Amino acid sequence: MHALAIFDLVRILLILILAYLAYIDLRTFRLPDAITIPLIILGMYFNSFQSIQFVALSDSILGALVGYSLLWLLNRLYRHFKKRDGIGMGDAKLLAALGAWLGWGALPSILFLASVTGLIGGMVWLKLNKQSPGSAFPFGPFLVIAGIIELLWPQLLQNLFLISPT
Repeated sequence: MHALAIFDLVRILLILILAYLAYIDLRTFRLPDAITIPLIILGMYFNSFQSIQFVALSDSILGALVGYSLLWLLNRLYRHFKKRDGIGMGDAKLLAALGAWLGWGALPSILFLASVTGLIGGMVWLKLNKQSPGSAFPFGPFLVIAGIIELLWPQLLQNLFLISPT
């Protein structure tokens, strides 16, 4: 099989797995370790092949570490001030998986897109479910949306915001 065909097949499979994770999170408010942890490992494994990788292996490893650490730290800070969790560690593992697949450089775009869509989607979710603004809603689907956008259109935000003068 040609390297480009493998590359496209992997992208399709990754999108399907991410969509399944979003569905699970919407239904259960959980992102199972049985899917997220292998997804982290597979991302680093896939990026170890120089002929078909999305990013360099070092960027993949750093992406997984930074992705998890960012949301872990954010949750720790939230817990310190509010005395309760603000984000699930399944979300941290999902961001680590996205970092493993797409590299650490994709994390700012993913977090920005997930935050914007999560803000809008969260308000819709709370209104549809007749819940108060302080109620929980799943963040995983918004990480998935942002990850898929970054997978299909890398550096979309940079291209939108950094219009070159001509």
